[in-house]
Amino acid sequence: MKISKITWFIFAFFAISIGIYPVLYALVDMSQGLLGNKPPEVLSNSLWSLFFYLHIGFGGVSLLTGWSQFSKKIRARNIQLHRTLGKIYMIAVLVSGISSVFIAFYATGGIGPSFGFGILGVLWLLTSAIAYIAVRKKHIPQHKVWMIQSYALTFAAVTLRLWLPFMGAVLHMEFIDSYRVVAWLCWVPNLLIAFAIIKIKYPKVSWFVLS
Repeated sequence: MKISKITWFIFAFFAISIGIYPVLYALVDMSQGLLGNKPPEVLSNSLWSLFFYLHIGFGGVSLLTGWSQFSKKIRARNIQLHRTLGKIYMIAVLVSGISSVFIAFYATGGIGPSFGFGILGVLWLLTSAIAYIAVRKKHIPQHKVWMIQSYALTFAAVTLRLWLPFMGAVLHMEFIDSYRVVAWLCWVPNLLIAFAIIKIKYPKVSWFVLS
């Protein structure tokens, strides 16, 4: 098996496994996880609860639908499926992204994580919107460039859940300290990797979406 196939398998595995992770909130008691570090006044806030579950639920949908958008086989065999999944992805990002900006104000750890997750939410919405505008204008190369960035930010849901246990188990950091770092670490490296991929695969593509 080629390295590229192994990388693709790992990429899809994490996207799918973390994509279905929100289902656990409906099946088991998750109060000892991330929710266990929220103060009672936040947990009792019905508006926060609504946006939290909208965020994780539709965020899971974005993970589950977004990874397939990069499959050349799916695009070649069934372009309509590709387009349908793309529309679902955009709707999921819209709902989850708006919700994420709201709940960022209540992020555990203070202003640092609030800014980290808030900026993530805004950039997620922005890159996805530009990717959508590009494909509507039939600027396919620009659409691909912005979708890479969009999904790199979507994938923050995966990297967050990889970094947190690593910092606790390997670096022996307290949860609050880890969370303050992960609020940025879960998405900034992802975006840098996305920039590197774009530089290698699409070096001559302008990022501007022209009319």
